[in-house]
Amino acid sequence: MKIIDSHMHCGIQNADQPIELIRAYLDRAGIQGACLYPPVEDIYDRYDSDFEDNARWVACRQMANEYLLDIQQRDPDIHAYFFVWNDFRKGELKKGYRGVKWHRHDNEPVYHYEDPACEAFLEEVCRLRLPIVLEESFRNTLYFIERVAGRTPIIIPHLGGLNGGFDALFEAGVWEGETVYADTALASTRDMGIFLKRYGSRKLLFGSDFPFGIPSSELSKVHRLGLKDDDFENVVSRNVLRLIGQEDRS
Repeated sequence: MKIIDSHMHCGIQNADQPIELIRAYLDRAGIQGACLYPPVEDIYDRYDSDFEDNARWVACRQMANEYLLDIQQRDPDIHAYFFVWNDFRKGELKKGYRGVKWHRHDNEPVYHYEDPACEAFLEEVCRLRLPIVLEESFRNTLYFIERVAGRTPIIIPHLGGLNGGFDALFEAGVWEGETVYADTALASTRDMGIFLKRYGSRKLLFGSDFPFGIPSSELSKVHRLGLKDDDFENVVSRNVLRLIGQEDRS
């Protein structure tokens, strides 16, 4: 069984998180593979609520995403996700990315959901059945899930901790969605336990959110759940590999 960390940030432009550092943390934790996203700092200026895109940021994003794609091509246990911003470059999706990262926090620049290019991008994501890791405000999380309407899997990181909270999403019925999944990054064992008891082990993915979480520490929380072997393998390996179409690499 290969353990896959489904949530790590890796980049070398505006953050010092090269693949060599990632691999050292994985090896230390006994983890064989990872899904990698560029750092937010390589995608847009998250501290400028009036951020306006420009050619420099477009080039930075392109380099950030392609850095991960290059690693994926060299290492079969690394899976690159495309971090999308408001240029909605749908043509990039055909290059072999395994998923999409859709990410912003409250008080940060916003996605242009009304742009026709946004819908065209989403249609291509859904056509390719790429999972979307969605980190958005509570209101936009509900809106996004309704808009995607089950056409492709949506993974909510941190068991919803930054999407309005686990309990708020539970009350809103979000976790009931057949194509809605969650990852464990920085979540409590309490929330993990409730989720597993209600929805089973096929909808939860292990992740660390490195560098904000340490892979070995986050994996230890999953171990402490005392799962049966089959359930443990679902959470740390099978689920993410199934969603990204890489089941044969388990």
